[in-house]
Amino acid sequence: MREFVLRTIVNKKWIKRSVFAMTGALAGFAYYYFIGCNSGTCPISGNPYISTAYGAAMGLIISSTKNEHER
Repeated sequence: MREFVLRTIVNKKWIKRSVFAMTGALAGFAYYYFIGCNSGTCPISGNPYISTAYGAAMGLIISSTKNEHER
């Protein structure tokens, strides 16, 4: 029973982190699409792949800063 509870907690953490990463990736792409740099010289907003990856990384960072001791 204890192993099942531990697996459930770990799965919930990964689901939460995945949702935050996907939301961040969408926000990063939206930033590129709506605000992006037209000249292409901006390192983050000038490339859709980089801005999407940056947004996903920010989502992961935000998800890990939440209180991990919640039950």
